[in-house]
Amino acid sequence: MHAYEILRRPVLTEKSNLQADYLGQYTFEVDRRANKHQVKKAVEEVFNVQVVAVNIVNMPAKMGRYGRRRVVRIPAWKKAIVTLAPGQRIEIFEGV
Repeated sequence: MHAYEILRRPVLTEKSNLQADYLGQYTFEVDRRANKHQVKKAVEEVFNVQVVAVNIVNMPAKMGRYGRRRVVRIPAWKKAIVTLAPGQRIEIFEGV
């Protein structure tokens, strides 16, 4: 898989912003077939940084609701929390 196929999008929440600021950890939604080694290689290739650790979390599918009656199924997805070497940052997360 290509690096841009593995990294789907950054996950921007309050918790992920705090992790980026204080711990140097960045959160991405990744392809469900990707493993830790592929995620590490993709982040290093795309953002030109040194990755120290990768943690993978499989997020389960959930039932959601639009309005009162319409019930939808939110599909399962995979989340990767990437820890960078001290002193390195990913600029797209800055100022968000």
